[in-house]
This record gives sequence, C-alpha cells and structure tokens, in this order.
Amino acid sequence: MHRSRVRRAIATGAAAGTLLLASLGAAPPPTPSPTRSPTPAPTTPAPSGDHDPLARFHTQRVRWGDCPDKPVPAEMRCAVVEVPLDYAAPGKGTVQVALGRIPATDPDRRIGSLLINFGGPGASGMAGLAADPKSFADLGERYDLIGFDPRGVGHSDPVSCAGSREPEIDPNADTAAVLAAMRDAVDQCRRASGPVLAHIGTVDVARDMDVIRRVLGDKKLNYLGFSYGSRLGAVYAAQFPRTTGRMVLDGVDTLAEPLTEQALVSARAQQRALGNFLTWCAHQTDCVYGTNTRTAKEKVAALVERLDEEPLVGRDGTNLTGFAASLAIGQALYSPSAWPLLAKSLALAETKKDPAGLLALLGLGESPDPTDPPDPADPATPTDPPASPDTARGDRFGPVPADNAAAALAAVSCADDPDRSIDKATPAALEKEFTELGDEFLKVSEVFGPRQLVTVLACYGWPAGTDFIRKIDHPGAPPMLLVGTRGDPATPYEWTEETAERLGSAVIVDHKGDGHTGFAGSPCVREYINEFLLYGRLPSGTRSCPAGE
Repeated sequence: MHRSRVRRAIATGAAAGTLLLASLGAAPPPTPSPTRSPTPAPTTPAPSGDHDPLARFHTQRVRWGDCPDKPVPAEMRCAVVEVPLDYAAPGKGTVQVALGRIPATDPDRRIGSLLINFGGPGASGMAGLAADPKSFADLGERYDLIGFDPRGVGHSDPVSCAGSREPEIDPNADTAAVLAAMRDAVDQCRRASGPVLAHIGTVDVARDMDVIRRVLGDKKLNYLGFSYGSRLGAVYAAQFPRTTGRMVLDGVDTLAEPLTEQALVSARAQQRALGNFLTWCAHQTDCVYGTNTRTAKEKVAALVERLDEEPLVGRDGTNLTGFAASLAIGQALYSPSAWPLLAKSLALAETKKDPAGLLALLGLGESPDPTDPPDPADPATPTDPPASPDTARGDRFGPVPADNAAAALAAVSCADDPDRSIDKATPAALEKEFTELGDEFLKVSEVFGPRQLVTVLACYGWPAGTDFIRKIDHPGAPPMLLVGTRGDPATPYEWTEETAERLGSAVIVDHKGDGHTGFAGSPCVREYINEFLLYGRLPSGTRSCPAGE
C-alpha cells in the first residue's frame, strides 16, 4: 500500500471515530480510562451473609414502575438495580442498572427469569425488548423476559464523549498530528463520562448480571445473548459456572483474537457475505451487475475505490466516500431482508451517481427543511439535552446522551482488549505496520479490507483492558447452546467453533443461511433455542439448520 494511501487510511479511520469499531463484527453494527489496570480473574462472590461484601446489593428490593421511554408494551415495567462501581472496592460508589420486565404470560408454568442481551456493545436491552416482544412470545409464556441496559449504556449511568468521538482531522495531516487528535478525543470521553468509564467492560457487566440474578430471586441465570451478547454470556459462565443455567449464544463472538486479527477475520466474513448477496442479485432481473458474480465483485470493489478518490455528494451536501460505502454495504449484509434495498442503492450509485440509497443505509440523507418545526411526535426528535456528569438523575432514570451508543461501543470494546502495542509505536513505525498489513487485508477483501485495516487504531489512546477474557478455558459451566450462521458478516462461523472449544461444554447449531444471527430468520434455529430454554432439551453433537427458510 502506497505511503500516501497509508496516511489517508489512518486519517480517514481516525476521523471516522467509532466507525473503526463498527467495522468489526460484534465487538464491533455496530469503548475505558487512564488509570485502569487489567482486571484480575474474578471469583464467584460468597453467599449473602454477614461476611459478604456484596450483601446489601444482593438483598435489595426491586421496585417496578413506568418505563422511561415510550412506547413500550402495556405489560412491561421497568426498574433500577444498584451494583458496585468497583467490585474490588464495593464501598467506593454505585452504578444504577436499568431493567425492563415483561412477566410470563402463563404464570402457573413459570420457570423464572430470562435475561436477554441484544448485542452491541452499546445496545439498550430495555429498548430491544420493548421493540420486538412478539419474537420471544413462546419463551415469554414461561419466563419473565428481562432486557437490561448494561452499565454505561442507555439508562444505566450512560457514558458519553460530549456529543461526538470524531476528532476533526485534516486528511492531509501527518500521522503524528492524527494520533495526537485521537488522544485528545479519548480525553474528551473521559471528562464527559465520569467515574463509570473506568469500570466499564464485559467482566464488570457479567458481575452485574449475577447481582440481577440474585435480586430477581433466580437460583441460576437463564440467558439468551445475541452477537456481542454471546461474549457476555461466555464471560458470565467463566466467572459463575455454578450458577449458569440454560444459556444460548447466537452469533458467537470471539474470546481470543486481538483487534487486528478480528478485523482480518471480519473482512473475510464480509467478503463471503458479499459474494452470497451478489449470487442472489445475479438471479434478479434488474441486478445492476448482471449475472457474472466474478465480475460483479470486481465492479463493487471498483466502486468503493472510485468513491475514495471522488466521493459522491448527496442533495444535502453529505459525501459518500469509499469508506462510508463499504460500511453501508456491510450494514445491509446483516439481513437478507435488506438485500433488495442494497441492490437498488448500488444501482443508483452506479447508473445515476446518486448516493442517496447507500447514505440511507447508514441512517443519513436529506436534512429536513429548516423552516419546518420539529415534530414532537417523531421519536427521532430529541426532547432531552445530552447528559453530563453533573446532570441530576432524578428518582429513577436520567436522560441518555445522543452519542451514548457509539461511546459505549468504544469503551467496552477497548476495555475487553489488553493489546496496546500500537500505543508505543512511533508515527513512522505505525505507517510501516499499515503498509505491511495493507496487502494482506486487500487480498482478503478489496471492498472491506481497507476499512477493516484501520481498526488497528480503534483503541489508540485508551488504557489496556482486561486479559481475563483471553484466558477463558473450560471453566466447568454446564452444557449450553451455540448458534453459528455460515453467511454471517459480523460473527463468522469459525468463531462459534473456537468459542465452543474454549468453553468446553457447548453444542453447536450450524445454520447454513445468511445474515447476522439465526433466531429471527430461521424457524429451525428458533425451535432448537426454544426447546432448550423452555424444556432443557439439548441435542448431542452438532446439529444443522438449512438455508433459505
């Protein structure tokens, strides 16, 4: 990769802020503190009692009431639970964790609670549960469905970067200036977030889940985790194997790979998913790339490269660069239901030089007419100012900063990653590393490789995270169910096999289909999941579910 292209890639990736981490799969579509040291391997807390330092957290009462955001299902109620800010020093302070609950619809056959995590990191569990409770109706007959906002996310003492984590960087600036701007951006996140930023990450959230389990009155944790939520479930099982109940991990994240290796594997998975999309497109009558899938891949790569040199400009002045186009394509590959829209968007860009479709896939597009007043009924209309560390929380729930999801993505991902060799690299050494890695990433994918390459910088300036996750090895948890989808662009199937091996007690459902996770799109996958969670029926050995359901 040419030196100028290296600098441009570094500047583009740095300016894209959390898009660096969104480029990764689940840890990842879609962020820790200056004094943080690696978290030692935690141990299961002692039972509640006089000598239990967490006793006051384990014995608290949950007061269910109205939920902070609307609309929610009529039967859904919300609450906050207090957990220690720092489990090594429980008296140091507390964090409020927000929960949403939909009670079991058949209380006479109720099993207990089922915690659900929808991924991210940075996704609100309360919002996820409120948005689609019907998908979990079968499980909701016998379980109280619990969606929770992990610490630092949503209504659980949310982190923020004061509006944006995107530093203003001149793409022509030298690498030293780019890195200095990135360090300043991390400092801004630290100042805006307050003390919770130093105690955020999967290890802490897994311990919060055990507090939630206790206060809900469950002897064991029953859990369904999607995407990043699979990592969270695996970390819980490693810390609390004796209280792990029926656990399902769908769209399985890696536990072992550093960010650079994750980026390379993710680029390969996205390229494989792109090939599946183009094969589908070739069978449509109006595919802009025709019926030759080999030349179609070349044309998509040429479009991305061309947009890096000459971005398309939307009617509202928004630029569509190659970096942004590859991100938009990657987003659409998450679900085959989005493939028709992706095909139309690519046709617009290729034939009419119109970026509107690809920008829309990124949630961007035309600005509203400045003369039109905001519609208070529009859920996208902000009604609360961004929160700051000094914002009063009120009795239960405080406002959520507009940039919370992006800030949490960065904070949690970096808290989980102990590798920080890049922080010690000189600008010249960094440019050299990018040059050496460039050819490898391009060979894997000309469309996604360059964008994934810049994730090498994703945690620059953040302190080293915990190495506990990397050391998980046969923790002794009971058998659990793992679902891997062959065409998954975010969590490639090989991560399912890798994590199953590290857990040592997992049965795999091999979903032959496309898209990210299997539960929503595959009745076969859903049946395996429901049978296990509802009745404890776990098949022996790997099972498979067909594509095209």
